[in-house]
Amino acid sequence: MKIWMIGARGTIATATAVGTVAAQKNLLPLEGVITERAPLDETEGLPPVSEISFGGCDLRPGTLAEAALSCTSTVSIFSRAVLDSVTPVLEEMPITQGILRRAGAAVEALTGPERLELFQESASDAVQRIQQDLEEFAGDEAAVVINVASTEPLCDPALFSWSIEEFEQAVEADDPRLPPSALYAYAALRAGHPFVNFTPSIGTGLPALVEYAKQRGIPLAGRDGKTGETLVKTALAPMFAARALTVEGWYGTNILGNTDGQVLSYSENAASKVASKQGVLEQCLGYSPAGQVRIDYFPPLVDHKVAWDFILFRGWGGHKMRMQFTWEGTDAVLAAPLLIDLARLVTVAHQRGESGAIGALGVFFKTPEGSNEMNLQRQFDQLVAWCQRVPADAGHPS
Repeated sequence: MKIWMIGARGTIATATAVGTVAAQKNLLPLEGVITERAPLDETEGLPPVSEISFGGCDLRPGTLAEAALSCTSTVSIFSRAVLDSVTPVLEEMPITQGILRRAGAAVEALTGPERLELFQESASDAVQRIQQDLEEFAGDEAAVVINVASTEPLCDPALFSWSIEEFEQAVEADDPRLPPSALYAYAALRAGHPFVNFTPSIGTGLPALVEYAKQRGIPLAGRDGKTGETLVKTALAPMFAARALTVEGWYGTNILGNTDGQVLSYSENAASKVASKQGVLEQCLGYSPAGQVRIDYFPPLVDHKVAWDFILFRGWGGHKMRMQFTWEGTDAVLAAPLLIDLARLVTVAHQRGESGAIGALGVFFKTPEGSNEMNLQRQFDQLVAWCQRVPADAGHPS
């Protein structure tokens, strides 16, 4: 199985590649990969981890090996002995040029002014180039394309009303409203590859691209990987609902210091992430409590992130009570195993002939496409039921 990562030199992509190759060499365990554990490990058609290889694209030049050795957080996750052992494999992984269009000032700042002139291409040229890169990488196989690039600003609402014909016309007309994530998704679908959107960026969340995926018989999964504070929310909020405890307010603040945090320090990019986080409580509780979600950039944390949540709830006689929790984690370590799970499972969906958004994969996302379920346990139960289907009975999940 081949995995093509958008944002291939970023921390999450790098950590995923390093950890996978290290596991293939029996240097490290596949910790956190739920498709390696019962009951999901018995899913029919699950591709072996031993056969996974990587490629991708990025706005910054260089190889995956260089990224692994220069990324502070990757070096802190893996020992130098492990990095040295996997470096020859990483050096062979192809990394091509990404798309820079309407990504916002934050992403342009990361790219650097000296490289901006390299990205003055039309939407049509960008799609054709990425499609060609994918075809050269995949060969006769169906690769899985995973978006782990930096978060884009919110998508223009007008795009949600477009048909696929209108979307294609906009590509040909070089419409400036087309975000990079949608162009990547379109290129992947044209090339016949499943697409996983692990970011809050719109990607295949546009109805036109969902319909196109169904026409092409290609499965999709997304949106915005659920790795930290929101993961806890989707496990904890159902508890309050189950015990008829009314949540009056839920305030959450997040600090992180990696490239993701730097990009999210720009308000236009942060808006996409906050919108993704805020929708969870209403779905789990059935109402929206008071409160807000904050995301702040704190460089000393590097790839680590800290979330503090304060919950005000009431019970018998209207008596008010409080709960607080702190979540501390390493972003790439939490995300990497999910990318392997998603790539394997969306490949199973493709083998079964499923297309469009696969709602049963919603347990991995903050804004699950193809499903309105947010309760973590129910999401996991849906995933188990989906995995246990035999291919003859498989259909598009409700």
